[in-house]
Amino acid sequence: MKYRTSGKRALDLIASIALVLILSPVLLVVAAVTWAAHGWPIIFAQQRPGLRGAPFVIFKFRTMRNIRDSNGELLPDNLRTTRFGHLLRNSSLDELPELFNVIRGDMSLVGPRPLMGRYLPRYTEEQARRHDVRPGITGLAQVRGRNAISWEEKFKYDLRYIDELSLANDLKILALTLVQVARGAGVNADERTTMPEFWGTEDPEYEPSE
Repeated sequence: MKYRTSGKRALDLIASIALVLILSPVLLVVAAVTWAAHGWPIIFAQQRPGLRGAPFVIFKFRTMRNIRDSNGELLPDNLRTTRFGHLLRNSSLDELPELFNVIRGDMSLVGPRPLMGRYLPRYTEEQARRHDVRPGITGLAQVRGRNAISWEEKFKYDLRYIDELSLANDLKILALTLVQVARGAGVNADERTTMPEFWGTEDPEYEPSE
C-alpha cells in the first residue's frame, strides 16, 4: 500500500528526471528533425483526462502534418503521417515529451494510457476505474499488444494493472516495454495508424479470453 500512495510517485520523479537528463541529446535531435519534417509546432499538445478524470495537457512529438482536403477537413491519419512520423511511432520516440508530464505529476511512468476526454461517458462503471490511478507512458495493455488488441482487452489489462499495482509489476512492465519498443510490436492496429474510435462496450458483461 505504501508504494501505491507514495513510493510510485517517488520512483516516477527520480526516474523521469534522470531519463530527461540522459536522453537530452536524443530529445534535441528528434525536436530538430521533427521541425524540419513537420514544421512548427514540434509538440502535439492535447487535453486528456488523468487521475480521477481531471483534465491535463499531454505532450508528444508531432508525427503528422496538418494537411486538409478541399473542404478544410483534416485528411485521415494514415495520409497525414510522414515517413519520419512512422519512425517516431514505431520507435516510441514520439512519447518522450511525456516524461515532462510525469515530472509535473500529470502522469506516471506506468499506468493506463490517457485516452480522449469524449470517451469518459462511454465507459462502463468498471471501465471507468482506469482513472483511479495516474495515466502512464506505458502500461500492462501496452506490453500485452498495444494497438493490436481490442478496446475491451485494453481495459481488462488496465483494470488488472490497478488491482495488482506493485513495484515488482511496474519494474516488469518497464522491462517488457523496452523489449516491445525494440521489436516495434503492436504499434498499429491492423493497417491503421491509430486505434479506431471507442464508442462503448455493447455488452457490459463482456469478458475477453486470455
